[in-house]
Amino acid sequence: MPAPGSAPDAFPLAEVRDYHAAFNVARTAMALVDPDGRLLAANSALGSLLGADPARLTACRAADLLGIAADRRLKDSYREVLGGRRDRLRCTRRLKHPDGRALWAEVTVAALRGGTPGALVSVEDVTERRELASRLRHLQMHDPVTRLPNRALFFERLTAALRSPTTGRVGICYLDLDGFKAVNDTLGHAIGDRLLSAVAARLRTVVEHGGHLAARLGGDEFALLVEESEGTEQAVSLAGSVLAALQRPFDLEGHRLAISASVGVVERPAAGTTPTGLMQAADTTLYWAKADGKARWTLFDPERNAHRMTRQALCSTLRQGVERGEFTLEYQPLVALDNGRLRGVEALVRWDHPQFGRLAPNRFIGLAEENGSIVQLGRWVLAESCRRARAWQKDHPDDPIFVSVNVAVRQVWDSDLVTDVATILDETGLPPELLQLELTESAVMGSAGRPLQALHALSEMGVRIAIDDFGTGYSNLSYLSRLPVAALKLDGSFVRGFRSHEHPNAADETIVEALVQLAHRLGLTVTAECVESADQAERLRRIGCDTGQGWFYSRAVAPDGISAILGTSR
Repeated sequence: MPAPGSAPDAFPLAEVRDYHAAFNVARTAMALVDPDGRLLAANSALGSLLGADPARLTACRAADLLGIAADRRLKDSYREVLGGRRDRLRCTRRLKHPDGRALWAEVTVAALRGGTPGALVSVEDVTERRELASRLRHLQMHDPVTRLPNRALFFERLTAALRSPTTGRVGICYLDLDGFKAVNDTLGHAIGDRLLSAVAARLRTVVEHGGHLAARLGGDEFALLVEESEGTEQAVSLAGSVLAALQRPFDLEGHRLAISASVGVVERPAAGTTPTGLMQAADTTLYWAKADGKARWTLFDPERNAHRMTRQALCSTLRQGVERGEFTLEYQPLVALDNGRLRGVEALVRWDHPQFGRLAPNRFIGLAEENGSIVQLGRWVLAESCRRARAWQKDHPDDPIFVSVNVAVRQVWDSDLVTDVATILDETGLPPELLQLELTESAVMGSAGRPLQALHALSEMGVRIAIDDFGTGYSNLSYLSRLPVAALKLDGSFVRGFRSHEHPNAADETIVEALVQLAHRLGLTVTAECVESADQAERLRRIGCDTGQGWFYSRAVAPDGISAILGTSR
């Protein structure tokens, strides 16, 4: 081994002296390394950095001294520099000072120029810089109010967990405080922040045993991440612990606050799961927990989510469906109970959806009412029904049938229904008396102002107004005397009591008989819905019902089916 400060034959003595001269004036820690990785010379700055006499560092292995040997890939690159196959290597290594403190060093290994074997090593202490960056990152990745990890750090950890090949399953508890806005509005944001901080402290207690991550995602929303989930039971148990922890009141600056939380729980295999997909599921499940009554946890349900997705898909394509002509009408006969002749038909809309197939009204009418497309759809149903009824009238002028069309109360509020009806009747040539508009009992009961004026205007025009599902809404019958109603359609729940001849429901029969008598005294006709047997039809006829509707007569059929019935019954 060469003496300290000496150089082997591979290095000309003059060049070594030149490097020594550079070392003596340089403030950067530096060393000269031979092709085998041994230190030939080190300056005083390197000795100070490592807490050792520079002379005693010579002949040491630089890779061991600077922590390079611990990393195989880094060690291979280091050897390439020493062998002249690579110009430079730069890395950051964690070193240990003899006094026990750790330091971070940025190590640069540069091959010597001119074909001289070996390398020049420079070492810079970047401990303060790293600590400053660490503090800045902590501030950047943590919420200043609760000191919990924030949304950015939560998603960083979630993404890393899902990408790790060792992660089997992952779970999330996504929670929102119930009634937190009221605290902010009544007591101020200062108390609100104190409450958030207190909630965060309890969440830390909940997760500390399992080593899970608790984060504040924003506002009053928090999330708990289970990176190595043991199954659904663990996530559900964690959600239960959260609810239990928040049940105890919070005493803040003289205020005793009681709050609760709604928690959405999602637990699934990490493989094939994305952060966005997982959080969308968590957000949906949190919404379910809120909708189900708050102060509870709700577990993600794929079937319920599929229904929600279907609902959203239908809602977003309703208007386009009308424009593309995806809707059709079927008609169910309304038959006179005294002679069995066809008196009218009820128009029932169907949606031939390109993805979900043929859909009944209960799948989309409620959605259409919610997003307002019921106005556009209702106008089309009304026009198509009147056009078809006019065609039947032309074919059978001696005894024409009327068409009954369901109208949503939103059609009265959001459109000029009176003008629409008048225009459609004028365009199709259908007499007003052959059009009947059906409104539900609850919708009629709420009629006032513009809706009430519209109903009177339609009645004066000659259009019949019928109350659908009569008997299921309000028990106050006074509205029958102030509304221009021409017909009642008894809800099928009454008619079901007529199904069994051996065990008739006397109460249902008494109620139906009283309703029929009341309607007739008011000059109204009565239609019984859901008639399914000859016995039901006969008993309803004896009671005095005017018309019946149901599968006993016919299911809803295409227009040609009604034409066939008209052809055989005339």
